[in-house]
Amino acid sequence: MKKKGETKKISGEVKKPGINFIRNIIEKDLKTNAFAERKWTGSPAPASEFTNYTNIDSARIRTRFPPEPNGYLHLGHAKSICLNFGVAENYNGICHLRFDDTNPISEDDKYVKSILRSVKWLGFDWKRQLFFASDYFEYLYSFAILFIKNGDAFVDSMSFDEIKNYRGTLTTPGTDSPFRSRSVEENLDIFEKMRLGEFKDGSHVLRLKIDMKSPNINLRDPVIYRIRHEKHHKTGGKWCIYPMYDYTHCISDALENITHSLCTLEFEDHRVLYDWILTRLVNYKILEDPLPKQYEFSRLNLTHVVLSKRKLIQLVDEKHVDGWDDPRMPTLEGVKRRGYPPEGIKLFCEKIGVSKSDSLIDYTQLEDSVREILDQSCDRRFLILNPLKLIIENFPNDLEERCNATNHPKDSKKGEREILFTKEIWIEQTDFEKNPPKGFFRLYPGNKVRLKYGFIVECTGYDQDENGKIQKVFCRYFPESKSGISKSNTEKVKGNIHWLSSRHSIKCKVNLFDRLFLSADPLTKKDFLKELNPNSKTVKTALVEPSLINTPLGKQFQFERHGYFILDCFDEINNMPIFNRTVTLRDTWGKRSNETKGS
Repeated sequence: MKKKGETKKISGEVKKPGINFIRNIIEKDLKTNAFAERKWTGSPAPASEFTNYTNIDSARIRTRFPPEPNGYLHLGHAKSICLNFGVAENYNGICHLRFDDTNPISEDDKYVKSILRSVKWLGFDWKRQLFFASDYFEYLYSFAILFIKNGDAFVDSMSFDEIKNYRGTLTTPGTDSPFRSRSVEENLDIFEKMRLGEFKDGSHVLRLKIDMKSPNINLRDPVIYRIRHEKHHKTGGKWCIYPMYDYTHCISDALENITHSLCTLEFEDHRVLYDWILTRLVNYKILEDPLPKQYEFSRLNLTHVVLSKRKLIQLVDEKHVDGWDDPRMPTLEGVKRRGYPPEGIKLFCEKIGVSKSDSLIDYTQLEDSVREILDQSCDRRFLILNPLKLIIENFPNDLEERCNATNHPKDSKKGEREILFTKEIWIEQTDFEKNPPKGFFRLYPGNKVRLKYGFIVECTGYDQDENGKIQKVFCRYFPESKSGISKSNTEKVKGNIHWLSSRHSIKCKVNLFDRLFLSADPLTKKDFLKELNPNSKTVKTALVEPSLINTPLGKQFQFERHGYFILDCFDEINNMPIFNRTVTLRDTWGKRSNETKGS
């Protein structure tokens, strides 16, 4: 039996798109009209605060995506974004983007801006439904006062270590704090002074008074406020006490009339606290039923990467990667720079589905979705990764033959381009063998191949250095064999290789990426850093078609036989474009590749 916290074996199964337990719940709720319009009955009433909503009364389904602005979003967040925004779109509802900004120590506007960019890049629009938990600080504080007045909260003056020790374990009950019996008046007095900044950090906290003997440790008098003398990115120095997530989250959902609060499985044991807090506010005549409902789904676990924010921070801070947008990183900033199209990520999320069972998804499933999208959109071009000079002996020195190449073999509307054919051209080193193995159909002495979109050539010889490394290959070409010329006597050959004119090609740099971690599940290892792949990035100088010197940044191509690439930036000093390989044409993980080592 699978223990809690463990994941199933690597899954290659693709679930039927669009079918999952959350959609079934939503459809049932719609049929039963489970979420009628809710009204505020108590004071303070926030109705005037929410006049910027779009059709708030008519949206029957309302979800939210609540990121913390303390880091950059990763692929795990993409799954949640696609789910929350996706079901809202599917059911003509609304999805709110709400920043959970309750910890001023780690939060920053740069993360807010990055998250906004990433959600937009994925193709989702929160319209006017952009909120911050800090928008509700006054409400959260006033509700905390109500909890105190009703005997449901108290100020605890124990240290954090003492609170932890009194809390008990999963198998032993907790012990009541000696401050649990403070009077309402004393609690109100201390809590007000906490807000006024009269105490140091850690000297007091506000806790709910629930049940220290509860088998669910989340109900053992959880802390809902702590003192933090820190400037907040949005409220500045107005506050020096800040609410905890479990307290803030459910109330924020209620304030925004969220119907389905979709969380990952680690919050399953917190659901009872979510419901307890909201039910108490109903008892205080602040809220009315129906209340928001929390549902949990499995988080995304991908092979050969880590999706722990803490581990990602470690990779960046210790410079194991080149920043948060390193194309090897599973952050949305990183995969965007690598060239993963947002449509590919959304397709991947649709294919893997949503369930309550943890599993480790093979990274190749993500790559397959990326290939599926890029194959439809990317123009084809030639790139020579490991150049080898080929000299066509019977081709005139001063002749340049124009060859027509299709931009996309599956889309004639994309048209054609011209490639110039000259006496000296470049081919890939791997396209020639002096002693070919069985089944090798490319160039070797005496064999013929077609130079794609060009001519058939026959290998007549080669030069090599004293170590046996091939320096040049010699061929003769057949003038009547030009591609596109319909002649009944045109010879058929098995080999078809790409090439570039040595006179009409430009140098570029290419970044070739492999798995970031050698282990499929690096976090199961004693030291996950020892699982880093030393060959996760290879930088090479290569050759491309000359038209690519004017390519706009972010443009993507399929470099035939090498994969899909995106123009990342320009090397201004050497006047060379720099391309990142997004993904190979097919899965090559675990196979030795000649392209990174030459020949």
